[in-house]
Order: sequence, then structure tokens, then C-alpha cells
Amino acid sequence: MSELTTPHCTTAKDESAHLTPAGLQSASTLNRRRVTITALVGGTVAVLTALWAHLLGANGFDVLDVGLIACFLISAPWTVLGFWNAIIGFWLLHVDKRWRARVAPYLAAGNSDAPINAKTAVLMTLRNEDPKRALAKLERVRRSLDATGFGRQFHFYVLSDTSDPEIAAEEEKLVADWRAGLVGKHHIVYRRRKENTGFKAGNIRDFVERFGADYDLMLPLDADSLMSGPAILQMVRIMQRHPRLGILQSLVVGTPSNSAFARIFQFGMRHGMRSFTMGSAWWQGDCGPFWGHNALVRVKPFAVHCHLPVLPGDPPLGGYVLSHDQVEAAMMRGAGYEVRVMPVEGESWEDNPPTLLDFSKRDMRWCQGNMQYWRLLGLPRLTLTSRVQLFIAIMMYLSAAAWMAMVTLGAVKAASGKLEGLDPVIGIGLFVTVITMSLTPKMTGLADAALAPGGVARYGGALRFSLGALVEILFMMLLAPVIAFALTVFMAGLVFRRSVRWNGQARDAYRLTWRTAIKGLWPQTLFGAALIAVFAVFVPQILPWIAPMVVGLLLAVPLAVLSASPQLGAWFARWGGCAIPEEFEMPAELRDDTAPAPVELLGEIEASTAKELSPVSAG
Repeated sequence: MSELTTPHCTTAKDESAHLTPAGLQSASTLNRRRVTITALVGGTVAVLTALWAHLLGANGFDVLDVGLIACFLISAPWTVLGFWNAIIGFWLLHVDKRWRARVAPYLAAGNSDAPINAKTAVLMTLRNEDPKRALAKLERVRRSLDATGFGRQFHFYVLSDTSDPEIAAEEEKLVADWRAGLVGKHHIVYRRRKENTGFKAGNIRDFVERFGADYDLMLPLDADSLMSGPAILQMVRIMQRHPRLGILQSLVVGTPSNSAFARIFQFGMRHGMRSFTMGSAWWQGDCGPFWGHNALVRVKPFAVHCHLPVLPGDPPLGGYVLSHDQVEAAMMRGAGYEVRVMPVEGESWEDNPPTLLDFSKRDMRWCQGNMQYWRLLGLPRLTLTSRVQLFIAIMMYLSAAAWMAMVTLGAVKAASGKLEGLDPVIGIGLFVTVITMSLTPKMTGLADAALAPGGVARYGGALRFSLGALVEILFMMLLAPVIAFALTVFMAGLVFRRSVRWNGQARDAYRLTWRTAIKGLWPQTLFGAALIAVFAVFVPQILPWIAPMVVGLLLAVPLAVLSASPQLGAWFARWGGCAIPEEFEMPAELRDDTAPAPVELLGEIEASTAKELSPVSAG
């Protein structure tokens, strides 16, 4: 995973002279880190695979064993990488504690009082979203920037790809009213495309080509994005100080929600991302991630070097690129500009999907986009690290399919009576090891909060924090196979040209009916029932070990309905269940952004959601 460029010699003088494009770090130091993480991940996967092969080979190898080993080799690296990222991140945060100098030396520039000279365009991209809700968030960003005294350095663009005429008319009216109320105070532009050519990436590209020459920086925001003025100014100052910094990505966290599902999910993400992001930033360095929103982008190099290719062939794997962000990051770095992530929480927020079905819908779109990366690994001028990151993005989703395939092959092996004689000590030890590794990002994140001064108090105290952690870990362990199964079936459908539809997303909590949940999740229930039947008949002693997975599949429908329940969501919100720090000390930008009470979803919208998620009808 090391870079192609290496220092000519190892003296301290030459090493310090061989820096990354923005002069922030020694390139040779980053190379050594990348070699280290490669060795750690590769060595760990090799040991685990050897144990797995030894376990399966007790009675000799057959075709099923070869398939099981292949699936393990595909699924294990993502888990192992997450484990080592979390361990390294936790070490930096709580043992070494020199993480600013080692990982993010650029943060110092953001803490200055340097004047804001860069001209920045704040962009909100929309497609069939609730315009009142989205524009209210953009107005909060504007107010927060005005409060800093530098609001006039920022211009606002509402970039619509909306296809619904009624929503488009409301967008236009709301922006006109907004502009009229701020006449002479702010530059606000509404632009709507009749066709969403190139999807969101095409929307941003249209802005760059039409208006980009007037700006130094742009700040893309999604319809659910929100950032504070001080957080934006900190990022602008960093970009001003380091002109070869092409993209600066903030660490985005969830907003308070009345949805039980969103609360549980974002509670876990809040902890899982902290040490994981710190550890990954340690070795990624100047080849960092870009998530497409809540990030500052230098306009000129983006316009010149980040024009996405149109892939040969038809969708879903051909045509316009869906998951554009990491490709643009790779192209920016290939052009000689650094891409960095701020590995610390700031005032940068987004809404999370309110139900399991909405989460799966979003995940499928990301999955389809990441599968297109196979066609982009050979793009010219990319660094080796950037190519590896594109490959990792592919493997993130392939690992889910490999996991499900491994479970299926295991059931076939059980039914054929070939699990007898396997060493239970190795089997149990390997199972516990893999589960522990998969939970490590969450556990290190929880430990980070517990060890930080006042960390647990920010979450409402030790009791709330501990109960929230327990609920989140149990809930997500049950949901993991449900999500993995949906992705597996979806990826199989890509072969038959089934594709997602790019449209607006549900942002607010709503009631999910049993009918909709059954239509979207019946295959998981059926698969879980088949698994428990096979293992109960042929190897009942293994049932306690696979219980979390099987129970999660069997309970997919009630879990989806329960986690979308208005009563449960209201109870969670009232008592601080899986609460985040913003609920106890709410920033000004969020004070009028509390989620509305859950409401019944219209039947035709529910039917559409269920149809999109059904493995036999998606597309």
C-alpha cells in the first residue's frame, strides 16, 4: 500500500525536504505508515485464514471448503482494517496523544484569527426533497455565518435537480421570498436543471462550469446538511493557509431525532467513527476521504482535474458515476493537491435515515456506485494509495455478500453432514475473535468517550451512556445480517441490470406499517427460517453461536416496525435513550431544528419504498 514515490536516502534533512504537496508531512513517513498498516492487516488476515483453513481441513478439503475459504478471504480484510484503524486511533488519542502533530498538523491554522479573504460558494443540492425543510437548514447556515462577521464572503446557491413540478415551484417561491427578505445583504441564486444528467456530481459540475470562476472555494451541502459558521471559518482558514490543500472534509455527525432507529444508529456511528477516522487518517494522510458534502473544495483544481468520466455501457455499472466523491478525491490528489479529513468532531451535522428501509435504500445506492469503481481503478495519474482506497470501497460491500455466501455454504455443508469432527476450540475461538474485531471500532469509541474529561457527562451521565451503548450494540448486531442479506441480493440483481432510482429521501421520523415492512423484508425472514431449520436438524449444538444472526433475520420485520414506532421514538427522546451531546447542550444552529413528531406515511409512498427495497422487484 506504500506510495510509488520514495525518498532518495534516509537522512533527516532529505526526509524533511520530501514533503506532501501542501508541505504538511514527510511523504516517506506516510509511506512507512502505509507499509505498516498493510503488514498489520495482511498478517492478521493470513493468520485468521490459516486457522479457518485448518478448521475446515479436519476431514479433508472439498469444493465447499474452497468456497468457504474464498468467502473468508473476501470478508475478513474489511473487518481487520476496521480493527487496526480503531486500535491505532485509540492509541493516538489516549496513549501517544501527539495526534495533532502526527495526523492533523493543518488544524492549527484553523484556530487563528486570520481574516477571511477567500470567496466561498455554499451549495445545497436538491432533488424532490421537502424544500421548506432543506432551505430552513441553509438559512441557519447563513445566520451562523453572519454572526461571525464574515457572512459577506459567502454566496449561496440552491442547485435543484427536482423533477416534480409542484416541488420545483415551491422551491422557486421559497428562494424568491428568502432573497427578497435579504435584498442587498446576500448573494442568493436558484438554478434548476430540467434533467439530472450525471446525478449529484453532474449538478455540482454544472455549477462549476457556470459559476465556479467567481469563487476560490465551494462548500457542498446535502438537503439534510447543517454546519455552524465558526466550523466553516475554521476550515476556510486552513484552506487559505495551505493553497495545495484541495479538499478538506469535516467529520460529520448526526442531528437529534425523534426516530428510534436514527437515534440508535447515530449513537453507534458517533463512537465508531472517532477512533476509526483518527486511525485511518494516520496512514491515509494526504490521500484522505471525501464524502461529497460538509467539505470545502478548492474550485479551480476541481474544475480542471475532477471531471468524472462517463463509463462505457449501460447502467447499473455503466454510464454516469453514482458514488462520485471518493473518485473526485482520488483525482484531486492525483493532480497534486492534498485531500484531508478533520479527524475530530466539529459543528458539522447531517440527518440519518429514520427507518431500516430508508437506510437500506440509501445503502443500495452507495453500493451500486461503489461497484462502478471496478471500472475506475485504472484511471491515469492516481496515486497507489488512492487506488487502494477505491478498492477498499468496493470490498466494503463485497464483504457483506461474502459473509452471506459463507453462511449459506456453511448451511449446505451442515446439511451434507460434513461439519462433524471439526475442532470446537478453534471454531469458537475464531468466531469470538472475528466478532471482537468487528466490535472494536465501537468499543474503542465508547472507551474514548469514557476516558475523555467530561465525556460521559456530555451524553447525560454514566447510566444513559451505558444503556445507550448496550442497546446500540445489541440492536446493530441483530440488524447486521439483515442489511448484509439485502446488499447481497441487490448486488446479485446488478448482474441482471437492476438499478436504484435517484430521488428524494425520507428525512423525518414516520410510522412504518407492518405491510410495508413485510414487503421489504420477507426474504430475510425466509432465509433466517431456512437457516435455523438446517442447523437445528443437522448441527443443533451450533445454534447458540449463530443465534444473533439467525434471530436478527427472523425478527427483521418486527425490528423495522418497532424502531420506526412513534411511541418508542418519543419515549427515547423524552428519556434520552441513545442521546447525543447536542441534546443536552444544543448549539444555536440546532435549537429550531428539532425533528417533527412522527406521522403516518402516505400509502402510495410506503408502497414505493417497499417496491424499491424488495429483492425481487428492485429497479
